[in-house]
Amino acid sequence: MHKTRFLRKSIFRKNYSALHQENMNSRAMLNGPIENSIKRKLETVLKPLYCNIINESYMHNVPKGSETHFKVVIVSEKFNKQPLIERHRVINELLKVELQGGVHALSIVAKTPEQWETSDKTMTTSPACRGGFGK
Repeated sequence: MHKTRFLRKSIFRKNYSALHQENMNSRAMLNGPIENSIKRKLETVLKPLYCNIINESYMHNVPKGSETHFKVVIVSEKFNKQPLIERHRVINELLKVELQGGVHALSIVAKTPEQWETSDKTMTTSPACRGGFGK
């Protein structure tokens, strides 16, 4: 019984990993250039164990397909012994060009691997837009 359960978990992990990688590859083709740039910069410098870039522009009064509002969820060993404010500073510095360009808002969830493992790994949804002309 125990071996069967372990085998199922092992197979699930392998299948999930393959599906996740396939999904990430196909998603990269669907993402816009700003989202891809954000992901590339964060992955290159921070070598994250987990990185999810969420384009939340659709929740705001912007044209369809915009890349103006993002949430970054990132887990990196480079955050060990680094206060939260410093993690945010590092990410803001890495994304300086995007923030000076068309990115209007950036929500950051930056965790150490230990913090991530002890968390429930769910992210709260961002609140609906309350600003702009589309009130």
